[in-house]
Amino acid sequence: MRRGTRPVADRLPRFLWAVATLAALLALAATLATRPRIPGLEQLMLWQVALPRAAVALLAGAALGLSGALFQRVLRNPIADPSTLGIAAGAQLALTVALAYAPGLMVLGREPVALAGGAAAAALVLALGWRRGLDPVTVVLSGMMIALIAGALSATLILAKGDYVLSLFIWGAGALDQQDWTGARVLGVRLLLAFAATAVILRPLALLGLDDTGARSLGLGLTGARLTAMAIAVWLAASVTAEVGVIAFIGLAAPALARFAGVRTARQMMVAAPFAGALLLSLADSLVQLAGHGGRDLAPTGAATALLGGPLLLALLSKVHAVDRLRHPAVAAALRRLRRPAVLLAVLAAGVLALGLVALCVGRSAEGWHAATGALFMELLPLRGQRLVAAGSAGAMLAASGFILQRMTGNPMASPEVLGVSAGGGVGLAVLLLTGGASAPLLLAGMGGGSLAVLALMLLVAARSGFGPERLLLAGIACGALCMAIISAVLASGGMSAYLLLVWMSGSTNRVGPIEAIIALGATLLLVAPLFALTRWLTVLPLGEEASRGMGVPVRRARLALAVLAALLAAMASFVVGPLSLIGLMAPHLARLLGFSRVRDQLAAALLLGGTLLIAADWLARLIAFPYQVPTGLFAALIGAPYLIWLVNRTGPRHA
Repeated sequence: MRRGTRPVADRLPRFLWAVATLAALLALAATLATRPRIPGLEQLMLWQVALPRAAVALLAGAALGLSGALFQRVLRNPIADPSTLGIAAGAQLALTVALAYAPGLMVLGREPVALAGGAAAAALVLALGWRRGLDPVTVVLSGMMIALIAGALSATLILAKGDYVLSLFIWGAGALDQQDWTGARVLGVRLLLAFAATAVILRPLALLGLDDTGARSLGLGLTGARLTAMAIAVWLAASVTAEVGVIAFIGLAAPALARFAGVRTARQMMVAAPFAGALLLSLADSLVQLAGHGGRDLAPTGAATALLGGPLLLALLSKVHAVDRLRHPAVAAALRRLRRPAVLLAVLAAGVLALGLVALCVGRSAEGWHAATGALFMELLPLRGQRLVAAGSAGAMLAASGFILQRMTGNPMASPEVLGVSAGGGVGLAVLLLTGGASAPLLLAGMGGGSLAVLALMLLVAARSGFGPERLLLAGIACGALCMAIISAVLASGGMSAYLLLVWMSGSTNRVGPIEAIIALGATLLLVAPLFALTRWLTVLPLGEEASRGMGVPVRRARLALAVLAALLAAMASFVVGPLSLIGLMAPHLARLLGFSRVRDQLAAALLLGGTLLIAADWLARLIAFPYQVPTGLFAALIGAPYLIWLVNRTGPRHA
C-alpha cells in the first residue's frame, strides 16, 4: 500500500504548482483579451500599459513572497509578513508625511523614504518583542498595533491636507496601474539583488531553523544573521510599497502555499515562496480587472489581496506556538502593594472630577486662553459636557476591555485595539454609509451589528481550543485584519463615505452629540457593573487552566463570558473614539504600577485612569493645535505609543 501511494504523494506538489500556474496564465490571458480597445492606440496600450502591469504584478508578488519567507524564517513565526509586522504601513506613513510636509525629500525618490519608514516600523516591532524572545503572539500584536497607529496617522494627515494627500492614500491601497516599464525595471533589479544576497546567506538561514542553542553550537552568529536577513526583507517590502503601494498579505500567503505544496528546506522555500507570490498577485490583479467594468478595476489590487489576510491567519492559527504564556510579571501582580488602596482610589476619583471641571472651564479662543464662568460657562456646558461624558465613558470601557484581555491571556501587549471587534464596527459603519444610512441610531446599530458579527466569528474559531487565550487573541487579530481590508477597499474608492470613515478611524469626537453621550454613559454602566461580580474569575484565570479548574472555575464558560464583555466594551467605545487609542493598554498597566494588587482594586483604578486619560486627551486635543483639533483617539494613541515602548523595555524577561 505504501509503495502504491508514495508516487502519488510525490506528484501532488507538482500537480498543485501546475494548477496554480495554469490558473494565473489563463486569468492573465483573459485580462489581455478583454482589455478596453482604443482605436489607433491598441499597440501602445498593450506594450506600455497592459504588459508592464502584468510584469509588475509578477515581480512585486515575487519580492513580497521572498520578503515573507525571510521574515518567517528569521522570526520562526508562520504568520510574520510585511503586513502583520507593520512594515508596509510604516513605509506608507513615511511617504504620506514626506508628501504632505517635506515634498523636497521626494526628489530623492520614493524608495529611500519608504525604506526609512519600513525600517523604523521593523525596529519598533523587534524592540517590542525582543524581551519576550520574539514570541510569535507578542510580535504580531506589536506589529498590528504599529500598523494601526501608522494608519491612524495617515488618516489624520489626509483629513488635514485634503485631496492633495488623499490621492496618495488611494494609490497606496495597492493599485498596479502602469504607464511604462520603469516600475518593472526597478522591481526587477531589486529582486535580482535580493536573490543574490539571499543566496549568500542560505547556510545561516538553514541554521536559523534550529533553536538558538543548536545554531550557536554550529558557529552561527545569531544577531548578525537575523539582522542581515531582516534588512533584505524590509528593503524588498519597502521597494514594493514605494512602487505600487501596500500589497497586503502576499508575503503571508506565499510561504504558506509553498509549505502546503510540500516545500520544507530553506533553499526550497527561498525559491518556491517568490514563485508562489508572483502567481498569487498576478491572479489577484487579473481577477480585479476582469471583475471591473468600463476599464475600471473592481478595487485596488492591494485591497483585494488584503481580503486574503483574515481567512489565512485563521487557517494558520494551529501553526503558531506562543511562549511564556501565563503569569507574566507585568500581568500577574502589582510591582508594589498599597496599604490603603481605598485612599488612592478616592484621590483618583477626585482627580477625574477636577480634570472634568478644568476641561469644561478652560479653553482657547481667538483672543487667547480663557476660563469660562457664569453665562459663558452655561453656554459652553452643553457642547463641552457631552464630549466630556462621552470621552470619559469611552476611556473607562476601553480600560475595562484591556483589563479583561490582559488577565485572560497573561500577555501584557493584549488590548482591545487588536481584538478586531472595533474594526468590525467599522465595516458595519461602511455598509451603512454606502447604503445611505446617516442617522446616529442607524450608525450605532450598524456598528453594533458589525462588531457582533466579528465577535461571533472570533468566538467560533477560539471555541475549538476551549477559548484558549492565545487563540482568542490571534482570532481577534485575524478578524481585525479582514475588517481593515474591507475598510481599506472603501477608503480607496474615495467620496464622502471614505471621508466619513477616515473621520471615524482618526477618533474625532467632533460629531459627538447628546445621543452619543447618553449611549456611551449607559453602555458603561451596563457593561462594567457585571465585572465586579466576576472578580474571582479574573483573579484565578491568570494562574492557568489546570489551577483554575482545581479551584472550581468553569474555564470555558468564564472565558466565553469575559470575551463577550471585552468585545462589547471595545465596540461601544470605538463608536465614540474610533478603533485606536491605546487606553486599553495603558490604563491596566498604570493601575498595577500605582500598587493596586487586588483584582477589584485594580479594575476600579483602571476604570478611573482610563476615563482620566481620555478626558485629558480630548481636552488637550482641543487646545494643542487651536483653532484646529487633533482627533482624540489619535492623540491618545500618540501618547500611548511612547508608553508602550517604555513598558516593554521595563518589563519582561531578557533574551540574548
